[in-house]
Formats: sequence, C-alpha cells, structure tokens
Amino acid sequence: MPAATELQLLRFLPFRLNRLAVEVSQNLAQIYRQRYGIDVPEWRILATLGAEGRCTAQAIAASTRMHKTRVSRAVAYLREAGHVRVAGGTADGRETQLQLTPRGRRLYETLVPLALARERELLATLDPVLAAAFLEALDRLETALQLPRTEAALRAGRPEGPRQTARQTSGSTARST
Repeated sequence: MPAATELQLLRFLPFRLNRLAVEVSQNLAQIYRQRYGIDVPEWRILATLGAEGRCTAQAIAASTRMHKTRVSRAVAYLREAGHVRVAGGTADGRETQLQLTPRGRRLYETLVPLALARERELLATLDPVLAAAFLEALDRLETALQLPRTEAALRAGRPEGPRQTARQTSGSTARST
C-alpha cells in the first residue's frame, strides 16, 4: 500500500471530480454541438438565462464557474446568432442584463428535454439507492464548499465564488468544464 504522502492521481478526489465533470459536459455537448452549433459555454449561458429569465454576465460567470472572458465570448456568439439580447441594465451602463430572444427561448426549450434525458441515462447507470446517495454526497460537498445552492443565493452571492486566488482572478486559469 502506498504511503499516505504519495499522491495516487486516479484516486485523488479533486482530480476525479474534474475529470468526471469534463466528461459529463462533453457527453452532453454531443447533443447540441453538431445539431445546433453551440458548445459547452453557450449551453451553460442558455441554461442559466432559460432558468433565470434575465441576469448579468457576472451572475452567469458565478453560476457556471466559467471565467468572465469565456462568458463574454459565448455571449457575443449567442447575440450574433440571435439567441441572446441585452435587456437593459444600470444607469451608468456598467452592468447589463441579458435575456433569451424568442429564438433563444425556442432553442432552450428544445435542448432542455434532451439534456434531462441524458441526465436520466447517466443516473440510470446507478441503482436508485446509489443514485440518491450520490446526489446527496454532491449536495454535501457543495454545502461544505459554500457553493450557492439556490437561484436566489446565486444572485446575491459572491460573483467570483469562494476561495478564489489572485491568479484565478487575473484570468490565467482556464476551466475546461
């Protein structure tokens, strides 16, 4: 048995969670990448705006854990494609609200049943007791890491998220999930 100070990468929880998250995202992306010409960042924005109605790019970044540059590029792509529009903002213009256009709403309503079916397929690989325990474990980890757990908490929460380092804030890290 390896010493407690040896890192077994394939057993290391952060590594495993990241790997799993990336793979689940890519698995889901198969649904919308070829058919609808969007990728993971665009889907996350559509999903956030579809659930919220309106919100800022900053709120999307906090909710999805994507870097603001990635959010900005994906929003620009979705605006150009006619799926997202600017829906107003603060008087000084520093914070604008985004929302789905009717075309974006139709795309969202097309994608949600496909995404939910994929989620059911993944969870069906676990027996019901194990699936419930897995979801409970995720809830507990999110709570322990102080991740916002409700839509209202996301809106009122820390825009940059918990425990973010100066290096992450500068934009030098890229998230793949």
